[in-house]
Amino acid sequence: MIPVFDGHNDALTRDDAADFAGGRAEGHLDLPRARAGGFAGGIFALFTPTPREHEPHFAVGADGSMEAELDEPIGQDIAAPYATRAAGRLLALERDGHVRLVRGPGELDAAREAGVLAAVMHLEGAEAIDPGLEALELWHAAGLRSLGPVWSRPNAFAHGVPFAFPRSPDTGPGLTDPGRALVRRCAELGIAVDVSHLNEAGFWDIARMDGAPIVASHSGVHALCASTRNLTDEQLDAIAGSGGLVGIVFAAPFLRADGADDADTPLGTIAAHVRYVADRIGVEHVALGSDFDGATIPEELGDVAGLPRLLDALRADGFTEDELGAIAWDNWRRVLERAWG
Repeated sequence: MIPVFDGHNDALTRDDAADFAGGRAEGHLDLPRARAGGFAGGIFALFTPTPREHEPHFAVGADGSMEAELDEPIGQDIAAPYATRAAGRLLALERDGHVRLVRGPGELDAAREAGVLAAVMHLEGAEAIDPGLEALELWHAAGLRSLGPVWSRPNAFAHGVPFAFPRSPDTGPGLTDPGRALVRRCAELGIAVDVSHLNEAGFWDIARMDGAPIVASHSGVHALCASTRNLTDEQLDAIAGSGGLVGIVFAAPFLRADGADDADTPLGTIAAHVRYVADRIGVEHVALGSDFDGATIPEELGDVAGLPRLLDALRADGFTEDELGAIAWDNWRRVLERAWG
């Protein structure tokens, strides 16, 4: 069975996350099903849900642009308890020998060879970090090795792209000054920066910084599905130019040409996004980024145990075994290790 590294999941933020090791009755990902599906490692998100009083409202301009109207973004006081609780769950899984928290080059393959699930700690939205970045040092010491400056809402660092279809990802302003400082400090510390929830202006701000490889951990192709959450051809080209990669998301509304949030979505739809990226910028720049436990997943896949069926769909699309090995594991290892320095 080909081992799979997956670029994004939300398993730690679920109410039943304590049952991850022994198996959960619901959801997409737990340890027994991971073993059954060949899931050997992944990026585990620490996510803060949006309180109702902090929900942004988006104004649509005459040109189709969208900008958030928000009096008070989510602050560190709200986000930190959510993020630290999820981080504690991950560290407890490591303490009990169920996962190995990956902190640097060589550790992904070492965990796989030892038969232990490799886990990368990721902040999905940097609200748990203060604009002065003092907390970033603590998070790095705790094992943080991947960070998305925003989820799909604005914060002190940048403007997240709102969910809309059909629409361009060009939905407002880019990085703030603290956001630029955050990206620079992440590069210095060896923390990969994920652009999946950034709007287009924020993406280009990071691309112009010419630093670490650009990573979109769980995104799709805008030419195939015109969601704001997906990447334009020009963004794909920039990712390749940086030596980065795209983890193709499994979320139905970011895969389908009609943008429908419908689980009746063929596995071939995921394969089509993988193929598009591979053909445009090279197979070395495409990987998998499921969004397990955070989105509607095609019924044909079901959950993490269905990953071999997805690999079969990629074979049917013409990918060779060597290419499958790159898409499933090697590309993530190479890009993350370069980001970690």
